[in-house]
Amino acid sequence: MSAHVDPEKDDSGSTDPGLRRAEDEVVDLAGELIRFDTTNTGDPATLRPERPAAEYVAEKLGEAGFETTYVESGDTPGRGNVIARIPGADQQRGGLLVHGHLDVVPADPAEWSVHPFSGAVQDDYLWGRGAVDMKDMVAMSLATARRLKRDGITPQRDLVFAFLADEEAGGLQGAQWLVDHRPELFEGCTEAISEVGGYSVTLGDDVRAYLIQTAEKGIRWLKLRVRARAGHGSMVHEDNAVTQLAEAVARLGKHRFPIVINDSVREFLDGVTELTGWEFPVDDLDGSIAKLGNLSRIIGATVRDIANPTMFNAGYKANVIPSVAEASVDCRVLPGREEAFDRELAEVLGPDVEREWVGLPPVETRFEGQLVESMSNSLLTQDPAAHTLPYMMSGGTDAKSFSRLGMNCFGFAPLRLPPELDFSALFHGVDERVPLDGLRFGTRVLDHFLRTA
Repeated sequence: MSAHVDPEKDDSGSTDPGLRRAEDEVVDLAGELIRFDTTNTGDPATLRPERPAAEYVAEKLGEAGFETTYVESGDTPGRGNVIARIPGADQQRGGLLVHGHLDVVPADPAEWSVHPFSGAVQDDYLWGRGAVDMKDMVAMSLATARRLKRDGITPQRDLVFAFLADEEAGGLQGAQWLVDHRPELFEGCTEAISEVGGYSVTLGDDVRAYLIQTAEKGIRWLKLRVRARAGHGSMVHEDNAVTQLAEAVARLGKHRFPIVINDSVREFLDGVTELTGWEFPVDDLDGSIAKLGNLSRIIGATVRDIANPTMFNAGYKANVIPSVAEASVDCRVLPGREEAFDRELAEVLGPDVEREWVGLPPVETRFEGQLVESMSNSLLTQDPAAHTLPYMMSGGTDAKSFSRLGMNCFGFAPLRLPPELDFSALFHGVDERVPLDGLRFGTRVLDHFLRTA
């Protein structure tokens, strides 16, 4: 749906010195955060712990007058999490959690135009691993929190800011651990915002829509295994674990799961039709989604389950047929499709392939209510041409953990982006970067939103 709300006359921007200060510092904060190498490989032996970045965040919050809580899970030293709270004016309302993660995925400097941990500023962009996933939102949240505290602004409701470890490996040392062991830190929070939403896409003839993430697919990291008889590679050997697993993985990799359009996706497609006139007929959904350009990579992955083989491991010598072969598959499952997905997976793989997995559930909430209206209003204060649309993201976030505490979770990290920027390709991609103007725009929007939501 579109936002049909008249833009408010906001007191931010050039007339508000406190907000100007937050805008001025957000680029520096984001650059300094990028320069902390917080690479999360998922392996305790090779990852770079978040503690230095978390201590930096705690220091910046402390400078503004916050009392902060620093927590490590204890399983792996250095996996730092920082939480701070601002009391709101209305203590009868539920609190709002603003969360972001400090870890990033690996980056190979040889592939980049700049060093991925340089935080370089060039061509009106801030470059580096984490620039969009998600040290941009961490910096905007940090700048806004500091502004509110420095200027003595009391928000409408309690605000809890959480800067977290380990999201890129499922949050076992971050959000998951905190929800299980320190839920009191989020006491009273009924709603949450975080990454991969609130950014602009340009549709058709300069129609600018801001996508609010209201749902995300479930994650299943699947391990497949076949056991068979070992033997010498020079002999006839019909019981070969590598062959059996390779055939099963090939079947799965080529399999197309059925199209299923849930409420979030339908609302997005209907909204695009309203704004552009484009139709999305079910009998040619893949073809019609291609009209969305670069965005089609995300939207196309939200109309069906996905199972992508990513790793294969078998054998230890060229002339030895191994007794075990293993493969990894990244599965993303639509809300409500978990049981059907399991049945279909079993049919494709067959009975001889062992399956074990770890996973996180799908998350979905409605695109309605006061918080959604506040998002639309806040965007309109800075972009009177803004339209808001809900969408489902194909990946996953720490919302999967916080939803277990009963919070309605949204993706709202506001950025106004150039129409030509292939934003979705920057997530975990080479030459990750964010426009400087986008960071400042997002800080202004977030400031209005957190003061009034």
